Amino acid sequence: MRQARVPANNNPRAVSETMNFAICNETFLDWPLEKALAFARECGYKGIEYAPFTLGADAYAVTPARRAEIRRMTAEAGLETVGLHWLLAKTQGYYLTTPDEAVRERTGAYLCELVRLCRDLGGRILVLGSPLQRNLLPGVTHAMGIDFAADVLRRVVPTLSECGCVLAVEPLGPQEGDFLLTAASGVELIEKVDAPEVRLHLDVKAMSSESRPVAETIRQFAPWMVHFHANDPNRRGPGMGELDFTPIFQALRDVNYQGWVSVEVFDYEPGIERLARESIEYMRRVLAAM
Repeated sequence: MRQARVPANNNPRAVSETMNFAICNETFLDWPLEKALAFARECGYKGIEYAPFTLGADAYAVTPARRAEIRRMTAEAGLETVGLHWLLAKTQGYYLTTPDEAVRERTGAYLCELVRLCRDLGGRILVLGSPLQRNLLPGVTHAMGIDFAADVLRRVVPTLSECGCVLAVEPLGPQEGDFLLTAASGVELIEKVDAPEVRLHLDVKAMSSESRPVAETIRQFAPWMVHFHANDPNRRGPGMGELDFTPIFQALRDVNYQGWVSVEVFDYEPGIERLARESIEYMRRVLAAM
């Protein structure tokens, strides 16, 4: 696979970095947390984004002592906790678009616990993707799914407000599922909830499945955007495929995006070290060349 081309720069680290780069912790697979955090900082990342399933069987299983320990380890590594993603992955009994009100109530309660976990770790952003817990069930239309999902999220808003957190709705491409496939549908859900604590997350791989260029999607939906994932449509890190991030980062600059740019990958074949190091090196070269 060819890497995206960026003009060479002898010392990209010398260029003033105008974006805060983070990395998702499941990238490090079975590495001990302390080793993963140290390597992320060595590569130059400033933040870490946690997948709850890497911390315990579910959010309820992550004890107050363990939460404090993870927060301490993150800070001692020189990193900030961005927040959480993959919120419902590898859980049982939770569903976002179900007509079963009891399940929606249980799902809302669990999301509230995830908000508290995010706060306890020192984070602020919760990315709601988890397609397997939101795909449309038989007989449920898109409009019904929006209503059911909005009902769940409204239950979470008071806890978000109390904890100073934001839930970021994540549209995903059709290869992932059949609900919230575009940024526009994500905004439809956000406006249905109608709360400032529920905003939009944009992911490069997912946006690449839309009909317009990624940069156009960023510009159009910037007013709702609160978080951003950087990856290639080939499921590897930025720069590890053919997608040029120059117009993408230019769009982020143009809309004055001030949030995190988190690396999230799904294909681990290149190896942990390459994925982590080459992703940030590529993004820095892009910034240096702009």
